[in-house]
Amino acid sequence: MEPGDLSVEHRPDERRYVLLVGGEHAGELVYRDRGGNVVAFLHTEVDPSQQQRGLGSALVAAALGDARERGVRVVPLCPFVDAYIRRHPEFADLVAVDPARRA
Repeated sequence: MEPGDLSVEHRPDERRYVLLVGGEHAGELVYRDRGGNVVAFLHTEVDPSQQQRGLGSALVAAALGDARERGVRVVPLCPFVDAYIRRHPEFADLVAVDPARRA
């Protein structure tokens, strides 16, 4: 896979980020607006035929980078997103406190 073959599109009307590999849908991260510049990342999924290639991590990194650029805080309800942030503390400042989420 060439670096240019991978892209992530933010589709705010659909409340999701779409992962494209070679222009084809390969995964998505679904979120919900929580108000007050906070979004909850609910679910991340990569096509099973594309797994084990780091694509889920690329998708989450792009979504977190977009959140940072837009000044949005994140509630990582998706276990994959939560684990990614724990492994990449440079994104920890984006995590919003959510009373429904236990530490």
